[in-house]
Amino acid sequence: MFSTRIFKDYTVQRFKKNKMTSQEIRQSFLDFFASKGHKIVPSAPMVIKDDPTLMFTNAGMNQFKNIILGNDPIKYSRVADSQKCLRVSGKHNDLEEVGHDTYHHTMFEMLGNWSFGDYFKKEAIEWAWEYLVDELKLDTDRLYVTVFEGYAPEGLERDDEAARIWEQFLPKSRIINGNKKDNFWEMGDTGPCGPCSEIHIDIRDNAERAKIDGLTLVNGSHPQVIEIWNNVFMQYNRKADGSLEGLPAKVIDTGMGFERLCMAIQGKQSNYDTDVFTPIITEIGLVCGTEYGKNEKIDIAMRVIADHVRTIAFSITDGQLPSNAKAGYVIRRILRRAVRYGYTFLGQRHAFMYKLIDILSENMGKAYPELVAQKSLIEKVIKEEEESFLRTLETGIRLLDKVMEDSKREKQTEITGKVAFTLYDTFGFPLDLTELILRENNFTVNIDEFTSEMQKQKERARNAAATETGDWVTVREGDSKFVGYDFSSYDTEILRYRKVKQKNQEFYQLVLSNTPFYAEMGGQVGDSGTLVSDEENIEILDTKKENNLAVHIAKNLPNDVTATFTATIDTEKRKATECNHSATHLLHEALREVLGTHVEQKGSYVSPDALRFDFSHFQKMTKEEIREVEKIANRKIRENYPLNEMRDTPIAEAQALGAMALFGEKYGETVRVIQFGTSTELCGGTHVQATGEIGMVRIISETSIAAGVRRLEAITAKGVEKLLDEQQDFISDAREFFNNTPDLMSAIQKSIEENSDLKKRVEDFMHEKIINLRDILIEEAQIINGIKVIRVDAELPIDAVKTLAFQIRNVVNEKLFFVAGCVFDGKPSLTILLSDDLVAGGLNAVTIARDAAKEIQGGGGGQPFFASAGGKNPDGIKRAIEKALEAI
Repeated sequence: MFSTRIFKDYTVQRFKKNKMTSQEIRQSFLDFFASKGHKIVPSAPMVIKDDPTLMFTNAGMNQFKNIILGNDPIKYSRVADSQKCLRVSGKHNDLEEVGHDTYHHTMFEMLGNWSFGDYFKKEAIEWAWEYLVDELKLDTDRLYVTVFEGYAPEGLERDDEAARIWEQFLPKSRIINGNKKDNFWEMGDTGPCGPCSEIHIDIRDNAERAKIDGLTLVNGSHPQVIEIWNNVFMQYNRKADGSLEGLPAKVIDTGMGFERLCMAIQGKQSNYDTDVFTPIITEIGLVCGTEYGKNEKIDIAMRVIADHVRTIAFSITDGQLPSNAKAGYVIRRILRRAVRYGYTFLGQRHAFMYKLIDILSENMGKAYPELVAQKSLIEKVIKEEEESFLRTLETGIRLLDKVMEDSKREKQTEITGKVAFTLYDTFGFPLDLTELILRENNFTVNIDEFTSEMQKQKERARNAAATETGDWVTVREGDSKFVGYDFSSYDTEILRYRKVKQKNQEFYQLVLSNTPFYAEMGGQVGDSGTLVSDEENIEILDTKKENNLAVHIAKNLPNDVTATFTATIDTEKRKATECNHSATHLLHEALREVLGTHVEQKGSYVSPDALRFDFSHFQKMTKEEIREVEKIANRKIRENYPLNEMRDTPIAEAQALGAMALFGEKYGETVRVIQFGTSTELCGGTHVQATGEIGMVRIISETSIAAGVRRLEAITAKGVEKLLDEQQDFISDAREFFNNTPDLMSAIQKSIEENSDLKKRVEDFMHEKIINLRDILIEEAQIINGIKVIRVDAELPIDAVKTLAFQIRNVVNEKLFFVAGCVFDGKPSLTILLSDDLVAGGLNAVTIARDAAKEIQGGGGGQPFFASAGGKNPDGIKRAIEKALEAI
C-alpha cells in the first residue's frame, strides 16, 4: 500500500523548487476571487437528482442554472467555487479519449467565477489575466486568447469589445478569431447563451515552439497547446425556433480546468504527471506489480484506472450507486471499463480497484471530506462490483470460446458482428477486447455488422427519448409560489405554458402563480388533481420539478389561459403519500436505534402505494431486527406525535437539533426541518399532521441493492389493511383446504411428509421399471459394424432417458452407441451416449446431437460422451434418430 510517508516524501521532492501543489493551486483561486468580493460556495453534488434534463453536473454553471434562467432569486451577485464535474454522455462525452491522451477526463474539477447582473467582460478578462500572470506567474509569451468572430446568418457581429480589452495585455496577433462552434457557448438547444473568450496555453518545450508557431495550433487538438480557461459572456436567450433575444440580466460564467491548470503550473506535459494523479498511478503500480512509463498500453490502462476510480468514488459519495438504470448505469459502465483495462493489460483477475481508495481519500480528502467519511462504503461497493463483473467477463469469454470452436468446425475465420455486439451489450465487452481475444486465436470480426447493430441500438434509444419542446408562452409576469404545505386547494392563474411532444403524444406544461401541487422531488412523487375555472375543468396528470419550477402536466390546454382557476390536488393520493413519507422518517430513526448510528439514508421513494428506503448497512437484517424496527416505528405511530415543522431554519441550527445533512444533497443556508417526537430530519416533502394518521407500518421486504446498501420496502395505512385482509383470507382458505383444522401448520407439515413419502415410492417404482427396460434393451441391441447400438423411440421424460442411458453405460462399457428419440408433453428431445472407446476413436456426442437435432428444428450440447438436444418439431424425431445413426 502507498503509505502516507511515501506520499509526503514524493510531494516534497516533486515540488521543492517552489512549485505549487494542486491543493495550493485550488485554494489560491478561491482566495483570489474572495478578494474580489466573490462569495465562495461549496461544490454541488456531481450527481443531479432533481433536474430531468441532466444526470450529472457537467459544467460549473449547472448549480446556478436556475438563477441564470431567472427561476431563483440572486442571493450573491458574485460567486466562485471549485465544482466536481462528470462528462461521459451526450454533447459533452470525453469517455473514449480518457487515458489515451494527456488531458481528457471523466471526472474533473472546474474552477469558476460568476457574475449575475454585476460585472461583465471588462472585469472578467482583467481578473483572469491578473490571476494567471500576476498571481500564478504564467509566462505571457505562452498565452493566446480567442474571441467570437461573429455569425452573419444570425446577425451576430464580432466580439470587438472583448478583443479591445485583451489588447491591453496581448498583441493583436495572439488574439484569434474563433467560429461559432468554438466561441459561442450555448446551454442547450434553447436557453441562455453568448460569445465566449478562451485562454490557451502552449506548454511545449522551447525547441518545439521554435519549429512551429503555437498560434497555428490553437484549437487544433494538440495535447500541449490547450485551452485552460473559458470566459462566457451570456447575453442572449435561444428560443425554440432558433431565434435570439437579449437576456434581462447579463451573466459572466467562467470555467477553468483544474487538472490542466495544475499541468501548466507544475511544468508537466500531461495532466497525469501532476500530483493530482501521480499518487494514484504509483499506487496502481504497487497493487498490480507494474511500473508506469515502460509500456504504452500499460500506461494507458493505468491512466484509465486512475481517472475512473475518482469518478466512481465521487459518484458513490454523492449517493449514486452502480446499477442498470440511468445514472447508475453510466457509473457501472465506467467502473467496468476500468476493470476491463486492468483485466486485459495489467493481468488483474481479481478485484483490485477498491485498494486505491486509501490513497485517493488521502490525496483529495481535505478538499472533499465526504471521501474520508464514506471510505468504507466506497471500498465495499467497488469491490463487489469488480467481483461481479469479473464473473461476467469469464462467462463472456467462455461464450466467445464456444463461438470460436463452432466456427473452426465450420471452417470459418470471421465472427459475425452480431456476436460481437451481444458480447458488448450483454457482457460489457468493448469491441477492442473481443478483437484482442479473436486475434490471439487467428479470428477476425465483421466490424461493419457490429457498427450496424450499434447504430440500431442508438436509434432505438434516441427514438425512445425523443422529445420536442416548444417555447414558453408567457401569459403574465410573476413568480410561482408553492402553497401546498398549508392548502390543498387554491385560486391561481397561469403564468406561462408550452407544448411538449413525446412518443407521438402531446402534453402541455403549465406554470401557475400559486400552486398546492407538490412537484416530484426528494423521492416523493408529484401531485395530480384538477384546474377548474368557471368554463372548464382541466385534469393535471402529474407535477414535475424543472429548473426549480413546478411544472404541471396536462393533456389539454385551457381554452382561456387568462382565466382565474382553482387548483385542487387529489387529496386521497396526497394523504396516502404523506403516510408513506412520514413513515420513512420513523423507520430511519428506528433503524439507527436497532442497527447502530452508522445507518444513513442512501435514497428513498414514496408514492401513494408504498415506500422504499435505502440505507447503509453491511449485512442482511435478521427477522428479529426487522420485527424490532417495525415495533419501534409502530409505537411512535400509536403515540401520535404531532408534526413540528420549522421552515427557513439556518442549517447550523437544524444540525444542532439533530438533523442529519446527507452526502450528495445540496442544501441552502436555510432549510426545512420536520420533527415527529425525537425524529428530526431535513426534508422538503409533505407529511401527516400527526403520526397516528399513518395507522400502521409493515415492512414487506429487506434486500441488498449494492455492497453496503440495503433496501426496505414497506406499506402503511390502507396498504396494511389490504395486506392483513389478504393474509387472513389466505389462512382461512388454507384451513378450509385442510378440513378446518385448528392446527394449520401441523396439517401442512403432515401433508408435506406424506407427499415426500409418496414421491419416494414413485421414484423407486420408476427406478425398478428403468432397470427392467435397461435389461430388455441390452438384450435386443443391434450390432452395427461391431458396435452395440441401443435405440429408444418412446414417450419418456428427458430425466428418465438420461437415467436409462447411464444405467446401460454401467453395464455395457465398450462399443456402445445409445440414441433415444422421445416426445414427451408434445416436446421432442434427442439423447446420445457413447462408450469411452468410441469417443477415443473420434466420435463426438455433441457433434452428432447437433447435426441430428436439425431434423427437429432444435439444438443442443453436452460432453463428447453424452449430449442432449431439444427441438420444436416432434414429427422429425424418427429422422433425427436415423441421422444420428449415420455416424456409425
